[in-house]
Amino acid sequence: MSQFSLVAMGGTFDIIHRGHITLLSSAFEISDKVIIGLTSDEFAKKRGKTLSNNYEKRLANLTETIFKEFPKSSFQISKLDNDFGPAVLEPEVQALVVSDETSSQGDVLNDLRAKKNLSPVEVITVPMHLAKDGSRISTTRIKNSEIDSEGNLLSVDK
Repeated sequence: MSQFSLVAMGGTFDIIHRGHITLLSSAFEISDKVIIGLTSDEFAKKRGKTLSNNYEKRLANLTETIFKEFPKSSFQISKLDNDFGPAVLEPEVQALVVSDETSSQGDVLNDLRAKKNLSPVEVITVPMHLAKDGSRISTTRIKNSEIDSEGNLLSVDK
């Protein structure tokens, strides 16, 4: 029996890396079902992100990763055009899974839920997965060829 029946989490998932797997793993460990908000191309651009993959490709990669890494898990992926998507509207959502970097979002979400007379969610903060150099793993660092998706350092001497 899981701690929660339904949790929410979100992200851009442009290049899926070990940090994303850690976040997903935490969500699936504590819940029977996970709603995953996947940032739309438009919303990502509005937030200043330069994407390597469009929404359809990111959706396919995320779905494939979940089936491979968490084969027995129940999940739903929703397109995010704002910070919270279904987490604001779904009364059954019991927790929000976030990284250290986005932990303040839980307070904002609970304020929005209170305005809709929905009960607050528990905020589950998952520590960032660090690369071999002790800095966080990020899509930006992967795009800059500093690290690979597992956090291994890449040679800068090309």
